[in-house]
Amino acid sequence: MAVTNVLIAGVGGQGAVLASELMALAAIAAGHDVKQGEFHGVAQRGGSVFSHVRFGDHVYSPMAPLGSVDYLVALEKLEALRYAHFVKPGGTMLVNDYEVAPLRIGDARPYPSNAIEFLQRKGFAVQVVDATQKAMELGNHKAANVLLLGALAAQLDIPIEVWDGTLERRIPPQLLTLNRQAFAAGRASSD
Repeated sequence: MAVTNVLIAGVGGQGAVLASELMALAAIAAGHDVKQGEFHGVAQRGGSVFSHVRFGDHVYSPMAPLGSVDYLVALEKLEALRYAHFVKPGGTMLVNDYEVAPLRIGDARPYPSNAIEFLQRKGFAVQVVDATQKAMELGNHKAANVLLLGALAAQLDIPIEVWDGTLERRIPPQLLTLNRQAFAAGRASSD
């Protein structure tokens, strides 16, 4: 089996690291060799956070080469633009329909208003998910990361039982029901 490359990107506080950990744990539970690499930058100040998760029969490096990512999960639109160069031609992007204005000192450039259209013109398969809004409807905007993970899971060959077991092992009991609902809502958004 070929290696599947996933890149999860967001800004500090959006849960990109947790989503990548859940992805890696599910892939391990499904019997894959897995490598994961996280990059935090200035996450505590709203900076970019991204994590590579690679799984398959044999994986030798935690970081996917440029132009080889099969799936980019962007917790925010600007992060989809920022990491698009990692995605292979025709690769899939799952993009949260959400904008976080970057913190800038002395720079007043506007937020790019055409991110999705730009990515589609580049030939990427872009699936826009209103993850933050749906997570708020479930009771907590912070579940947007797991909602997007559910949308990704619908496209991967990892059984639903494996995902459910991973959520149960990793998510605190008081947040498990919310995260299961978010995951299910994400899977439903990919139908």
